[in-house]
Amino acid sequence: MADNYLEKRYDEVFNGKGTSAKKKTSSVKSLDSLLLKNRSHRGYDEGYVVTEEELRNIVKVSTKLPSAKNQQVLRYKLVTKDNGGDIVLKNTRYGGALPELNLPLEGTAPYAFIIICSTIPESKWVLIDLGIAAQSMLLKAVEMGLNGICIGAFNKQELISAFDLKYEPVMVIAIGKGIEKIQLLPIDEADNHNYFREKGIHYVPKVKVEDLIID
Repeated sequence: MADNYLEKRYDEVFNGKGTSAKKKTSSVKSLDSLLLKNRSHRGYDEGYVVTEEELRNIVKVSTKLPSAKNQQVLRYKLVTKDNGGDIVLKNTRYGGALPELNLPLEGTAPYAFIIICSTIPESKWVLIDLGIAAQSMLLKAVEMGLNGICIGAFNKQELISAFDLKYEPVMVIAIGKGIEKIQLLPIDEADNHNYFREKGIHYVPKVKVEDLIID
């Protein structure tokens, strides 16, 4: 009986049979769902106050991530509404492709942020880690029922001074309860890639898989 049990467990684990296969399928569906929900929000429910503990849980995923050369050079400053969120807000810019809207709209601003810094000068290796960390943290935020946006347009020196940062900021991530309606729009490779808004919906063009794969 023991030998038979081991054979069954081997099939379940290594040949994709039994409960392991079900778990694997569920995991794939879950990732697709998180990716679809992980959209860049520029409008938030100001009535929902993000806590430092929530930001800490988001950053915690970084302890499990791969790192180029395993240098692990990224550091994180957690900012909430109570400890400088308004400072970060006025030193960040949103919706570069929609300047006429002056985003975020009044009453929909984020007040919780993760300022990502690097302990070494910016390089391609730092940028690799930055991309992995930012995407992973935003996926964690979505899993927690929150949303966010990566911000590359910010006043670096103002943030360094305001928060006495000893490392240089390379990105700011806003975190909150997103309120925008966002929809992906399949496009061909040659089509316009700029996001746009129409009838209250924020459309994000995405190149179809057929054009992404090289023949």
